[in-house]
Amino acid sequence: MDSILIVASKEQAAASFSQLLRAERYCNTVSAKSGSEARRLCSERDFELVIINAPLSDEFGDSLAVDILKESTAAVILAVKAELEAMAESKTTEFGAFVIAKPVSRLLFSKAVRLAAATQNRLSGVKRENIKLQKKIDDIRIINRAKYILMEYLSMSESQAHKYLEKQAMDLRLTKIEVAKNLLSTYDG
Repeated sequence: MDSILIVASKEQAAASFSQLLRAERYCNTVSAKSGSEARRLCSERDFELVIINAPLSDEFGDSLAVDILKESTAAVILAVKAELEAMAESKTTEFGAFVIAKPVSRLLFSKAVRLAAATQNRLSGVKRENIKLQKKIDDIRIINRAKYILMEYLSMSESQAHKYLEKQAMDLRLTKIEVAKNLLSTYDG
């Protein structure tokens, strides 16, 4: 993981988590002292892992965890006092937060970080695939609009319009989407 945000009201807690992360060979960390500062940082850049040491100075931290999980692909580890662990889990686990009890053991933290890294990696893969599929859908829409224009203005059948786009792409050494965009700019422009 290249970017990790540690959210802790006290510098000592942030330093402890940073030290635990260095033991796991994660050195690129950024710190925030409050939920509002963490939200600002998350809106400015993407983090792969966010560690929240609850409570924060301006909020408990569970709603921050949920907000981050809803709005990004970051994995979230929420560290809470042992007596608040069940309450924090009930509010955040369904969104994918890892809740760990304080004081945090090295072994548990190490496992949580590895699991968070694996989860974040899978989520990033799904997001990349989703972006590729969305682009394909957009390309299909553009090609279909171009076919419709050929059918409307040049009285072609759907099959003829399809063959026309393919032939133009081959003849002009362009992709079908480029031919479709050129056609749309000519007729829609």
